[in-house]
Amino acid sequence: MEGDSSNRIIPSHSKGLLQTPELYQYVLDTTVFPREPQPLKELRDLTANHPRAMMATAPDAGQFVALLLKLTGAKKTIELGVFTGYSLLLTALTIPQDGKEANEGSYDFAYVDADKLNYWNYHERLMKLVKVGGIIVYDNTLWGGSVAADPATVGHRGGAVTQSTIQFNKSIAADPRVDISLAPLGDGITVCRRIY
Repeated sequence: MEGDSSNRIIPSHSKGLLQTPELYQYVLDTTVFPREPQPLKELRDLTANHPRAMMATAPDAGQFVALLLKLTGAKKTIELGVFTGYSLLLTALTIPQDGKEANEGSYDFAYVDADKLNYWNYHERLMKLVKVGGIIVYDNTLWGGSVAADPATVGHRGGAVTQSTIQFNKSIAADPRVDISLAPLGDGITVCRRIY
């Protein structure tokens, strides 16, 4: 895929934390784009022209979520927050045909990319909906790197989201009900496995 301009990510749309745009592009060209299903590629291409394209799920984070869905054998999933539907389409393409909606305590997998100020509220509700052993993924938990930035350099709206994200990260790290890992993919994704 090297040299294929349709697979190029515009540097301002790259939310990754890799050191250079070229390194991020290498990851995409080598491991992500060659395996990206055609419907996802088409949606990503359409989304690239949207004024808020940076809100879309990063393709490398999407690939990781698809792998998690396969590893867990998830059939019953919840998604909170859909921009142009990349992660929702990815989930629909990944889960088995017999996947369906379920009741409290029986969801295998949840993906959250919604109102960042309410992440902890979503977490509390999802802890009732996702089964023990189930996975919850929260997107944008590094919030453009602002979680580690000097508070004086973060704007007003960004400041509120940054502070909320910092508090969410602290709270989730202290939550004994989940195992967690914050992966520096896309804009940061926190993966939780419900313990009890």
